[in-house]
Order: sequence, then C-alpha cells, then structure tokens
Amino acid sequence: MEHQQIKEYIEANKQRFLDELIALLRIPSISAKPEHAPDMQRMAEAVKEKLIAAGADKAEVCPTKGYPVVYAEKIIDAKLPTVLVYGHYDVQPADPLNLWDSPPFEPVIKKTALHPDGAIFARGSCDDKGQAYMHIKAFELMMKTNTLPCNVKFMIEGEEEVGSANLGAWVVENKQRLKADIILISDTSIIANNTPSIDVGLRGLAYMEVEVTGPNRDLHSGVYGGAVANPINVLCKMIASMHDENNHITIPGFYDEVLALNQAERADLNKAPFDMEAYKKDLNIGDVQGETSYTTLERTGIRPTLDVNGIWGGYTGDGAKTVLPSKAFAKISMRLVPNQNSHKISDLFTAHFKNIAPKSVQVKVTPHHGGEPVVVATTSTAYQAAAQAMQTTYGKNPIPTRGGGSIPIVALFKKELGLDSILFGFGLDSDALHSPNEHYGVFNYLKGIETIPLFYKNYAAKH
Repeated sequence: MEHQQIKEYIEANKQRFLDELIALLRIPSISAKPEHAPDMQRMAEAVKEKLIAAGADKAEVCPTKGYPVVYAEKIIDAKLPTVLVYGHYDVQPADPLNLWDSPPFEPVIKKTALHPDGAIFARGSCDDKGQAYMHIKAFELMMKTNTLPCNVKFMIEGEEEVGSANLGAWVVENKQRLKADIILISDTSIIANNTPSIDVGLRGLAYMEVEVTGPNRDLHSGVYGGAVANPINVLCKMIASMHDENNHITIPGFYDEVLALNQAERADLNKAPFDMEAYKKDLNIGDVQGETSYTTLERTGIRPTLDVNGIWGGYTGDGAKTVLPSKAFAKISMRLVPNQNSHKISDLFTAHFKNIAPKSVQVKVTPHHGGEPVVVATTSTAYQAAAQAMQTTYGKNPIPTRGGGSIPIVALFKKELGLDSILFGFGLDSDALHSPNEHYGVFNYLKGIETIPLFYKNYAAKH
C-alpha cells in the first residue's frame, strides 16, 4: 500500500469520516451515570454496526456484569500476524455544563490557535471516541483498497472511564478469542502537531475515597465551635501533611519501590521539546509546582504523585449557614511509576491516613479502582513499525515519551494475554480531556487514519 493511495482515499472520504464521528459524539455514553445506561447500549450497537460496515467478518456486543464489550475481527490468513485494537466508547461526565462554550453532546468544529484546520468540540472527541474511530476508518480504508496485510481484531469497551472493573474477567474468559501478536491503543497524545511522539511509559493509579467523622450530627458553630473538632478542618490538615516542603509525599514506604532513572535516562527524557512559558500561558498559571529537583517533564512522567480530586462537606448552598459539619469527604488519587504496586500503595495510604488522624475524629478509607504502571521497549518490532509509520506521515521520527496518565488495562493485557501494547495516540495534552470544551483536531483525526495503515504495512513486513 502506497502512502499516496492512503492520502487519496482519505481526501475522497474526509467529510464522511467527520460526519460519522460527529454522529457518534452525539450519543452521551457516560458510564459513570446509571441514567445513561440506554445510551451506553446504543453506543455499543453503533460501534458494532460501524465495524461491520468497515469490513469485519463478524462483530458482536458482548455482555459483562457492567457495560458490554464490542468485539470484532477480520481474519485473512491464520499464518499472518494479528493486531488487536483496544479502545473505549464510554466518556467522562460533562459537568460542569456551564463552563462549556457549546453543548458537550452537540459537536461543533471550530478553529483554534493549535488547530488552525479546526477541532471537533464535544465530550469524548479525543478521549476516546475520536481516537478509537480512527482505527475503524483505517481498517475500512485497508479493506476498501484491498491492502489489509494481516489479521485484525477489535476490543472496544464501555467502562474505561470508571476503572474497567469488568474487563479483566471478560479478557480471562476470552483469551482464545483475543489471541494476537500485539495490541494497538490510541488513548494517548503526541507532543505537538509538528512533533510526533509515542508513549513508552504510563503511570499506574491508586484511587481512594476518605471520610472523616467528628460529632454524631451537624452542630451550631457558635455553640460548639472551638470545642469540638471540625471534620473539614481536620481533613484539610491531614491532606496538607501528606506533602513536605519539597512536595515530597510523606507516606512511609511510598517511594520504596520507585524505579529511579539514571542521569542519562533523565537527559533523554528532557530532550522532548517543552516551552515553559507556553505551558504556563495555556493553563493561565503564574508558575509551575512540583517535587523539588525534577523538571516538569519528569514530574509528569517518571515521578509518582498524590492529588486531591474532590473535597466536600458541610454547607455549600446559597447564603450562609453557620454549621459545624459532622462529616467531611475527599477523593484522592496517586499516580504510580515502575515498580510501584497499586494494591501495596493503597494499603500504605490507608494505614498512614488512619495513623495521622487525631482522636477527635473517626476515619474511613475506601479504595476505588487502580492500575499498574507500564514501560514499553523501543527496540521491539511493533514499536519500530509505529515509529516508521509516523516518520512517513509527519516527515520526522517520533520522540519516545513517558505519559503521565494511566491506562490500567495495558498491564492487564500483559498479565493475562502476554501481549505488549503500542501506545499510538494522536491527540494533544491541551485538548481538554476530562474538562469542559474537550476537543480533537481535524488534522489529528485524519493524520491518525493516514498513519495507522502504514503501521500494519510495516509490522506485517517486519514480523
């Protein structure tokens, strides 16, 4: 398959590719909200239909104890290598709705400074409907041009945004069906539209919810204030104590298993282009903050973190209510690096949080979902095939980077299927993933469709 042939097919079908994605983005497939269960089912059925239309021999919506997995395959020769594509069709909640410039499930294309060709503004446009749909359209392209060089399987799930709680069991039950040689995932980003990159590492995750209880009921803050512990005050102090003056996490044993990079490895990581002033301007912040003695790229790629994702308690309505609350809550996540283990870190957090609580309150710690960190070798056949594909379409070799986010199922796939993953993302970190005004560049969407078939070509030739 020639690169020019790919470009011509995309140009001829560009508007249809955009229209089809926009139709999928209108479906509010929010896995975190039970009231959207019908939308989740509708989205799964839509993905199945698109896979069949693209050329899959068979596709089905497979039930789990939660939301279904969409599975499809095209086997052209059992002797040829098999690529397993993973993606997810569920999206984050769109709240707060008032911060969106346009409704989150009414997609619009607007030009931006970073996306002069336009970007699709909608929840899920980049994470992950747009990136997952690139693979379906790339598959269609190869089928319609009779250039598919190897077998392909698709596994598109509906619970990634809520921790993929039921995917592990489904994978174990379907190991035979999922047999492949490599997994291809587009749920990450590139450095910039003129600087391609491939993630070779992901941080793991340990996500906790804490509850601090003081008195057995809300109290009058005038009658009891100053004499009875205020759970919100206590919780804030406990959280603040979990970082020292160097932004080092103070949980005993937290860093024991951290795999530290040597100076040469750190220098390689920092070769990635990074404009500090542009970074601060994009976020409208006066300065960055993080662990002392590490750069911003290191802080977001090779160092673990602890962050409060939400905190609440007491009265938060209009006007004033002078109450001393009975309870306070927080959700806290820890991003982990090799060789940290999410279960061990969860246990260390729980023990430490209970230990630092004063006797004036009671605490409850509830672990939620987690996942393990991952490192991908740059010497593998699959990585080289992906790098060569990007070199062809971008005109320069991609830079290997470490992603700050977590995709827990990458470690799951390695454990259960024995397969490595190639993190072949095309979005930008500035595309407002999980935030109001999420968007995905038209350039990025089409560039992904252009690049993915070349990965198949290169991989089949090298395998």
